[in-house]
Amino acid sequence: MSVEKILKDWKNGQFKPVYWLEGDEPYFIDTIVNYAEKKIISEAEAEFNLTIFYGRDADWTAVVNTCRRYPMFAERQVVLLKEAQHMKDVEKLESYIEHPLPSTIFVVSFKDKKVDGRSKLSKVLKSKAELFTTKKLFDNQLPDWAGNIVKNLGLTIQPKALFMLIDHIGNDLSRIENEIEKLTLNLAGKKTISEEDIENYIGVSKEFNAFELQAAIAQKDLAKSIRIIQYFEANPKAGPIQLVLPSIYNFFSKLYVLKAMGQVDERSAAAALGVPPFFVKEYLSASKKYDYAAVEKVLLLLHQYNLRSLGVHDGGTSDAGLMKEMVVKMMC
Repeated sequence: MSVEKILKDWKNGQFKPVYWLEGDEPYFIDTIVNYAEKKIISEAEAEFNLTIFYGRDADWTAVVNTCRRYPMFAERQVVLLKEAQHMKDVEKLESYIEHPLPSTIFVVSFKDKKVDGRSKLSKVLKSKAELFTTKKLFDNQLPDWAGNIVKNLGLTIQPKALFMLIDHIGNDLSRIENEIEKLTLNLAGKKTISEEDIENYIGVSKEFNAFELQAAIAQKDLAKSIRIIQYFEANPKAGPIQLVLPSIYNFFSKLYVLKAMGQVDERSAAAALGVPPFFVKEYLSASKKYDYAAVEKVLLLLHQYNLRSLGVHDGGTSDAGLMKEMVVKMMC
């Protein structure tokens, strides 16, 4: 079961009595809960037939009694239990879940964790409820996911602009969606999001960002790498080392895979690395600059300098100082 399938069923008037939403990615859970709160029943019906509980304050008997109540002047009622991971005696909901009332749609948000698979509650959920478990997206899934958000808004985005956005934000789906929506308000009728739009409205320099530093290192362009790091030094929020190092590591770990594959064409490389064809040329070009041993050296240096940035075996070197030292060692 997916978010799309649940929402499609609801839009078609197909409901199950209990939906248990759990796992590591709150964005998908929030998407379903927000729809349940605002769209399943009308605003007029919600006055009597929408009840929201919060786990930290909720008593399980109150939740169960509400779920067993019949709707007033409506076909169904909606009961939401948010933040159920904080609820005491949450396992006592099992008795209701095993015998739910068909006219109640009970939606439970159980974020950042899963119910113990050995528990009786888990077994009841698997047999009696619609159990939806979320997982964090992998980094290589983010471009397609964000690209679909843009597409659903009737827009397109330049490949480099897309990666600038993702590199800047990271794996925060809610923030990616919010920033894309903010961009649409500033496009003034344009249908394509460009690098300039990311620079102007998100605040990411199109010349001095983690993506450009990664590209400069990939081409062994030491002068450009130092210029970008100096920009980060003058603008600390533009390139904090905690965001820069993972970006470079992601590139070189893929390059390591590419080196192990030997001679491959662009299409095969794109499929193996999980990157859009637009970016494969960068990996193939970098592969000519770095042999196998050099890629291993880069990955080891990234690990070493990540530890130093955290204060391990380092007396307080600045982030910019660490990055300058690191890129020199990578290219020598």
